[in-house]
Amino acid sequence: MRQSMMFIPTLKEAPKDAEAMSHKLLVRAGLVKQVAAGIYSYLPLGYKVIKKIETIIREEMDALGCSELLLPALQTADLWKESGRWADYGPELMRLQDRKKRDFCLGPTHEEVITFVVRDQLNSYKKLPVGLYQIQTKFRDEMRPRFALMRGREFSMKDLYTFHANEECLDEWYKLVWQAYKNIFNRCGLEVKVVFSDPGQIGGDVAHEFMVMSEVGEDTISYCNSCDYGSNTELSNLQVGDVCPDCGGSISIAKGIEVGNIFKLGTKYSKPMKATFTDKDGKDKPLIMGCYGLGVTRTLMAVVEQNNNNEGIVWPEEIKPFDYHIVCFDVKKDEQVEASMEIYQNLRKMGECLLDDRLERGVVKLKDADLIGIPVRITVGRDISEGLVEVTNRKNGKTDKVKIGEIEAYCSSL
Repeated sequence: MRQSMMFIPTLKEAPKDAEAMSHKLLVRAGLVKQVAAGIYSYLPLGYKVIKKIETIIREEMDALGCSELLLPALQTADLWKESGRWADYGPELMRLQDRKKRDFCLGPTHEEVITFVVRDQLNSYKKLPVGLYQIQTKFRDEMRPRFALMRGREFSMKDLYTFHANEECLDEWYKLVWQAYKNIFNRCGLEVKVVFSDPGQIGGDVAHEFMVMSEVGEDTISYCNSCDYGSNTELSNLQVGDVCPDCGGSISIAKGIEVGNIFKLGTKYSKPMKATFTDKDGKDKPLIMGCYGLGVTRTLMAVVEQNNNNEGIVWPEEIKPFDYHIVCFDVKKDEQVEASMEIYQNLRKMGECLLDDRLERGVVKLKDADLIGIPVRITVGRDISEGLVEVTNRKNGKTDKVKIGEIEAYCSSL
């Protein structure tokens, strides 16, 4: 991709209202642009990363045997009244009416709709278990949208719903999705802690949150330094240095960003909405459900929050927007232009390349390259007269001069 043709509006300064490092970098690197409070446009570079996060999610969900579908964002109030949540959900629910004065909402979540979709079909134990997921835009009328993508009014989320004949099957799937989530976040370059949480407005008997440690996190968690124990501090009275209730280790306290949550819903939705199946003994029983949410755009924010340095973003391997960033230092120099094009054409056989062919000063291009954070930068400058270019590893900052004919082998070694 030629950078002169790709819309990447980088900024020298961060917005005045940007407090979190991720907010500053997402805007400065030209990944997002705010339209209104809590509402963002995802620009080409940012959307490219989002698509890579979605690919990882789909691979892990499909590996479990789940099927992807797409449910409507616009939901009728009738289904929410069936479940009892229309009156209970609160002001975060974006409510509206059509021209006939019928009530609707813009979906913050899809428990009602998915229950409606399956209730006439999953009518026998022989058809269970089933896992259905989607990646879709959600809407919540947040009172205080903040930190760019962390708490927005419109955002992208993956939600999975599973249906079971018994609690044992739900328990098994709960563990499988738990591990799949850990795989997803690990592949996205995130370190997470899993903690007990309050089921809240989603409901159910058991819930856990996946937390990314960050000082800008809105939740405070207690976790063990020796085992996997973790809990939202609202649900425990543990303090720093207390004994872990699971293993006897030492407890630490930290702030975290919630990037995923999982719930054992049980029959919270199936019972009031009359979603039943016939068991082995011929008896009608309500479907047992699980629900599993993962914030796609919030994961993007968390990745940038955890992966940056003084110059800009440092992308994890699997979600980098490009493999190589080729910078033609001076496009007015024919020798540099020709060498840049040659390297671009050759490296495109090895991976995705961004060629900075803009009519800009070289120093500006290098600052933008650091800000954008593509893992490998090849700078074609004055040394090309000697057949040399500079190759910089974005992660460790190391720069080597490499012969133009050895670029491919060198990049392969990285």
